[in-house]
Amino acid sequence: VRITHIPTGVTLRCTEERSQLANKIKALSRLKAKLLVIAVEQRASEIKQIRGDAVKAEWGQQIRNYVFHPYKLVKDVRTAHETSDIASVMDGELDPFIKAYLKYKIVQYINRYPLVVYNNNLDLLHYLCR
Repeated sequence: VRITHIPTGVTLRCTEERSQLANKIKALSRLKAKLLVIAVEQRASEIKQIRGDAVKAEWGQQIRNYVFHPYKLVKDVRTAHETSDIASVMDGELDPFIKAYLKYKIVQYINRYPLVVYNNNLDLLHYLCR
């Protein structure tokens, strides 16, 4: 028995049993398993594309530097945004850092795809530059 899933083009052949019906049942179950694997792989690639590359938590891979002594400074390594108000950062006031990172990512995107600039990106960039 040979079964083809037309939308994906996946083809399976089963000739293990003497009965054609038994071969068809086995082929269908294997086809379902194969389609499930394909769906899981597609979902994983979509999630990876959304999340981006994971950053390892190793030495030299830090995002922000916190200096408490002798002077007070918090610096974002990626965007070079820095502040001397450590207390507010430690209390969770990360909005300036988030804004700087979004601006950094939009500028990266515009530099990577210069012909694909939409009004929404420019509006967001103007908002972030305020």
